[in-house]
Amino acid sequence: MRILVTGGAGFIGSHIAAAYLAEGHQVAVVDALAGGGGNRTPRGATFYQEDIRRPALAEVFRKERPEVVSHHAAQANLRRSIEDPVADGETNVLGTLRVLDLAARFGVKQVIFSSTGGALYGEPRSLPVGEDDPVLPMAPYGFHKYLAEHYVGYFRRVHGLGAVVFRYANVYGPRQDPSTEAGVISIFAEAILGGRPPVIFGDGTQTRDFVYVGDVAEANVRALGRSIEPPIHIATGIETSVNDLYARLRALTRSTVDAVHGPPIPGEVHRICLGIGRAKDLLGWRPRTPLEEGLRRTVEWFKTGRGAPA
Repeated sequence: MRILVTGGAGFIGSHIAAAYLAEGHQVAVVDALAGGGGNRTPRGATFYQEDIRRPALAEVFRKERPEVVSHHAAQANLRRSIEDPVADGETNVLGTLRVLDLAARFGVKQVIFSSTGGALYGEPRSLPVGEDDPVLPMAPYGFHKYLAEHYVGYFRRVHGLGAVVFRYANVYGPRQDPSTEAGVISIFAEAILGGRPPVIFGDGTQTRDFVYVGDVAEANVRALGRSIEPPIHIATGIETSVNDLYARLRALTRSTVDAVHGPPIPGEVHRICLGIGRAKDLLGWRPRTPLEEGLRRTVEWFKTGRGAPA
């Protein structure tokens, strides 16, 4: 299949593009390279430097005529969405709307949309959270991703566009840029390996659901050619506290660096993990990489200079 991956030069998108290539698909990547992590486009993919908010994106669709669009271009920094909600909406809502409109105009058969699970439900009443639980975002990032999900639904109903919506937990792994403040594991790993104290915001008892990027890529391969109406969590269903995460990384690196604590971040939930029953039932997908193994691979990537593919 001809597949266009938006955001395919970034952390998650580059892993997905590589997984598609490994399956024998023809892959093109469009990315504005605004994330700060450099160009991670995998070898074998055609690369276009373009912003999904710009009308010029139509030229990429015209040249590539994709059958599938895997939409992973996003402003993914929750704190930045609080500081500048308008800019967040321009990318995560209007940019997504442009991608969907072009997909309909150019006869794309399927869109796979990357939404959020970790920033969507607020402080849940019980864990793990199900996809049908109340949506109560605490930051513009979550609101905008949820609104974009509804645009996906509109294009499915009105234009007949096949679609799958994935709600990701906290994705981690090699190639994650620690300068974005969006990935605590990469931030901690870089600090510890550099002999600097990582900063834990709050008391560290807050929990997250950490899912390895390779498992996320596998879910995106399994979704090809499918149209599934309800959103699907891609997660582990396991809570891990920030304190536990730091302790694991410290042991893994044999570090003697002590963490320091900062004030809690407004808009961040205290506890979250996502149920994965729907992913198992509808896609036959489940996470295969234990946290300890994923952390080992991530640390090894940082040790080898952050340049090698993984």
